[in-house]
Amino acid sequence: MHHDQLPPNQQLVKGDRWPVVGERAPREDDAPWTVTLCGEVESCRTWTVEELRSLPQVHRQVDVHCVTRWSKLEMPFEGVRFAEIVHDQSGDPLWKKDATHVSFVARSDRGHSTSLPLDELLRLDPILAFSAQGQPLSQEHGGPVRMVVPGKYFYKSVKWLERIEFLRADRPGYWEGEAGYHNGADPWREQRYIAASVGKQEASRLIRQRDFSGRDLLSLQASGMNLEKLRATGALLRNADFRSANLRNADFRGANLSNAHLQSADLRDADFRDADLEGADLSDADLRGADLRGTSLFGATFCVVDQTGFTHSAATIDSSTRLDPTSLQGLTAEQRQFVESSHD
Repeated sequence: MHHDQLPPNQQLVKGDRWPVVGERAPREDDAPWTVTLCGEVESCRTWTVEELRSLPQVHRQVDVHCVTRWSKLEMPFEGVRFAEIVHDQSGDPLWKKDATHVSFVARSDRGHSTSLPLDELLRLDPILAFSAQGQPLSQEHGGPVRMVVPGKYFYKSVKWLERIEFLRADRPGYWEGEAGYHNGADPWREQRYIAASVGKQEASRLIRQRDFSGRDLLSLQASGMNLEKLRATGALLRNADFRSANLRNADFRGANLSNAHLQSADLRDADFRDADLEGADLSDADLRGADLRGTSLFGATFCVVDQTGFTHSAATIDSSTRLDPTSLQGLTAEQRQFVESSHD
């Protein structure tokens, strides 16, 4: 692991802050919480949380890298090693020889899961974590038990662990299969997303209509386009490229623009109320008159701060830009200071 630098295009979250991403609570279920080992194994096993806690515990400092461009270095976790529960007392593996991948399934309404190659898992040595930063995991952060997989974007560290299933072939999870996240999830190679979710012809048609409302348009290519008065309420625009686009008076209310590229875009009078702008890059964009109230801004960029502390490629923000203090809390200290000083 690298501890002396951040992966490409990540921002450091300082102090004890730990942003909440994704679902906030597990599935409502009156049954006792258990974790089951199943699939391509010699025999299925089930543990209660208390039984897992009774196994030898380890302390780990893990660099947490969220796909929405924020990182928290050397974060302390405590739990039981994955290797501890998938080997018997003599050290022999519990999985069958034809097992190649492992799926981690959450106790969630949508059956949230993620998978990793078995050989890579054994090398990364993940843990089933019960506590973080010296405190039991809160529900919103995956308590009572979650996976913590070092060396990957954190969507590979599933919350509310309920089942560990050994597989003969890979089975992409929710984020990979439904939201277009990259199955490799290597932060050092910026494996954030896979290909665009619509073809070029369909994308061109929607761009001509200037109506993206409710559409899933992962990795849309619209840089330099004239999209003034675009209708995009509730649209899924993760990783969309709007660099240098004319988006004046665009309606992005409730849209998901996580990791969107909005550098140098004309966003004057655009409406982003209640939108997800986590990890979005708005450097050098014109935000005069834009409404960002209620937006989620974790990992968002409004200016580029180099290693000497010099600020450049700054977004244009003034008193007409509508902001709220709650949204600004999601920014790093440098980004928040820039936005607040520009807004005064």
